[in-house]
Amino acid sequence: MDETLTPYSGLSLWHATAGDLTPRAGLEGDTTADVAIVGGGLTGLWTAWYLLDRDPGLRVVVLEKEIAGFGASGRNGGWLSALFPRSTASLERAHGRNQALALRRAMIATIAEVGSVTAAMGLDCDFTREGTVAYARSGVQERAARAEIAEAAHYGVDEIAWRGAEEVRASGARGAAFDRNCASVHPAKLVRGLASALEARGARILEGTAVTSVSPGRVETEHGVVSADRVVVATEGYTATFPATHRRILPLYSLMIATEPLPPEFWESTGLRRGQTFTDYRHLLIYGQRTADDRFAFGGRGARYHWGSAIRAEYDRAPRVFEHLRRTLAELFPGSADAQITHRWGGPLGVPRDWHASVTYDPASRIGRAGGYVGDGLSTTNLAGRTLADLLTGVDSELTRLPWVGHSSPDWEPEPLRFLGANAGMLAMAAADVEERITGRSSVIAKVMGPLVGH
Repeated sequence: MDETLTPYSGLSLWHATAGDLTPRAGLEGDTTADVAIVGGGLTGLWTAWYLLDRDPGLRVVVLEKEIAGFGASGRNGGWLSALFPRSTASLERAHGRNQALALRRAMIATIAEVGSVTAAMGLDCDFTREGTVAYARSGVQERAARAEIAEAAHYGVDEIAWRGAEEVRASGARGAAFDRNCASVHPAKLVRGLASALEARGARILEGTAVTSVSPGRVETEHGVVSADRVVVATEGYTATFPATHRRILPLYSLMIATEPLPPEFWESTGLRRGQTFTDYRHLLIYGQRTADDRFAFGGRGARYHWGSAIRAEYDRAPRVFEHLRRTLAELFPGSADAQITHRWGGPLGVPRDWHASVTYDPASRIGRAGGYVGDGLSTTNLAGRTLADLLTGVDSELTRLPWVGHSSPDWEPEPLRFLGANAGMLAMAAADVEERITGRSSVIAKVMGPLVGH
């Protein structure tokens, strides 16, 4: 595949600044492996990394339709957070307090794990642990922030504290909840660097190799068959493109913009440290970071779900959503209003029907799977990779006993119910924000929607 024919550098700011994106060679004919991994994103690559930690002699093959890091792993907001799609209270209701807290502790520990492993491999991915600032820009949002802080104190695991208006400088902010358990990274540098480090350890990464079907001991592609003792499927939002798993994951688009680098005096006015991430308490999610080269990388939801779980390159660009993001960023930081927007991009993330990420391994079929991160996957993929490595090698560990292991989410409804429900949910979150602005009270709409989105 010629880079001039598929300009991967145009996928996002991250790809444009990640270095060499020349595709690796693909599969040519049949081959064998101990473990075949479908998907060259972070779940697949971290699984390969930890498998080789446990057994350096394993023959590991990673199969990727495009290039490693093509999908959400290379395009996301760069939040290496402890966020899990389901809240702690929701996890407690489903699995009990001890199990919920075990998963929370594992997620928090994952941040340090990624930092230490990337440092040990000498990978410069702009890892910076400066925490997350969640602005409260109204009375309703302040109450939500203080409730989150109280919930964190109740469980005693997460570290979230209130910062007053004098400490935060977003326009109109009454204060903010500060969560120290978040780092930021350059996601494409992370995933591309991890792929190169894996090759140095002997893993084969076959790019430009589209998988057509997976069955026990066999992965079929357009260019040959890989026979393997064990198989891992790590395709996240693209899981919907396979007929056998078409309704297992809903591909929901999230879009981002990036500004030109901004001067030191501007950043001084914002109070944001380099590498710090930020959001607020609106229901239609936004997320951002101050990058290592002093840009805003800023994203949010709002793009509609497409009929039949379709994934197409043209869906990565939605001018209406990009304009909404530009206006929202200027509302938060008026000094950025005239900044040039240098990059616009998007892509699908994977949403399970119950918003509950999972890791599974079937000893009978010897097929493992992980995903359903709902956009909180940058660190969760590492935890999934370590867990899958234990499951595939028969290790009984604290990780394999976490409550997301073996969890089975129900399938999404068939069309047209899926289309109507997904887009109605998006509209409901936007309506909830309007409701709160008008009434000054917590949204009734959001309360009704809460159980459906993991709260």
